[in-house]
Amino acid sequence: MAIPDKQVKSNTDILDNRRTQTRIQVRIPKDLHEEPVISRLVSHYGVTILIAAAELSANAPEYSCFDLELRGTTSQIESALTYLDELDLEVLRQSNPEEDGW
Repeated sequence: MAIPDKQVKSNTDILDNRRTQTRIQVRIPKDLHEEPVISRLVSHYGVTILIAAAELSANAPEYSCFDLELRGTTSQIESALTYLDELDLEVLRQSNPEEDGW
């Protein structure tokens, strides 16, 4: 008996919904300090954020730096990283969600 299309999940769907995590360091330039960049990662993309370290100051010369662990589905994390890229933020030490998986 054939399985209805709605019940069959593709490998892409399974990977997109798999829970995972990735660690990044993001530099937020001074001109974006008033923007809720990290808050938007949570509210718009549904990722959970662990702030492992941060360097920020009202007198920061160029940028503030955050070491973040992003937790969520593969698609949520990819969307969050795309958002950071669209803001033209420098993202360093990005680990591969496939390698960091739970």
